Amino acid sequence: MNDTTDALGRGLLVALALVVGTVAGWLLFVRYPGDLADLLGVLLLLATVGIALRVAGNIASAQFPTYNVAEVTVEGPITRDGGGGPVPSSPTTPGADDVVEQIQQADDDPAAEALLVKLNTPGGAVVPSDDIRLAAERFDGPTVAYATDTCASGGYWIASACDELWARRGSIVGSVGVRGSRFTATDLLDRAGISYEQLTAGEFKEAGVPFTDLEDDEREYLQGLVDGYYEEFVERVAEGRDMDPEFVRSTEAKVYLGRDAEELGLVDALGDREAVEERLEERLDAEPAVEEFTPAESPLARLRGGAAAAAYALGQGVADAVDGDAEFRL
Repeated sequence: MNDTTDALGRGLLVALALVVGTVAGWLLFVRYPGDLADLLGVLLLLATVGIALRVAGNIASAQFPTYNVAEVTVEGPITRDGGGGPVPSSPTTPGADDVVEQIQQADDDPAAEALLVKLNTPGGAVVPSDDIRLAAERFDGPTVAYATDTCASGGYWIASACDELWARRGSIVGSVGVRGSRFTATDLLDRAGISYEQLTAGEFKEAGVPFTDLEDDEREYLQGLVDGYYEEFVERVAEGRDMDPEFVRSTEAKVYLGRDAEELGLVDALGDREAVEERLEERLDAEPAVEEFTPAESPLARLRGGAAAAAYALGQGVADAVDGDAEFRL
């Protein structure tokens, strides 16, 4: 269906709902009640018309969509549930599972002919980042990634699955690397007169716990895990961006300004949001109309999010100084 037909269909549906709602409201609340109920009937009539229009609008939007590009946003540290680990991200940040669900919904939506992935993230956990990358890779249609402030590490892992990556001149892009961090509390325990003992089975079961110093073989073992993730990262970027793996390694996990990243081939083009939409118009051979896909939330989840937002605003300054994450992160 073309745009004219869709607009006509939406208009007819809303007009029909208006007529039905008006007639039904008049019959139910004005015509049949006695004179004392007339005033209340008029008020109820107006309420019925408003509800009818709202329902009709929702139905019209579903039956005659006005968009052809689905947009999903990856913002803040990438985690499974959006909680940000011990360092809290913004409570409104969707987790990787939510982002994957949004991309899958867009892929199932016949109106969404292209996918726009908006990236503003310093990276995060390895597997959640790869889940989003796979979902973007499987989208049936053109996929364009757009970096705003930061597209680093896990964000770049995701972008490597898209057909194109755009950035601003001042965007921070790159950081093809992996880190595995741990803190050590052995001196603190000694000063407190506390001893630590753990019964385990398996030579490396205790490797990485903060209450003992690393042995050389444990350090080698953990470094091997980091190296394994790094090689996978390099492979994904080289394959997705059509680059020489040795060149990817030569970046040494550096970040680059957008203009430098473009010169190195780490991004395809520079531009603002308007330029990205112009590129989508070329890819679709039609004017792009972007619809942001967001995770569905229950009223309880929204209430919980509001409480989290208040706690986040109160504790952000303190939390920003904490970095005790022992996960392997991009």
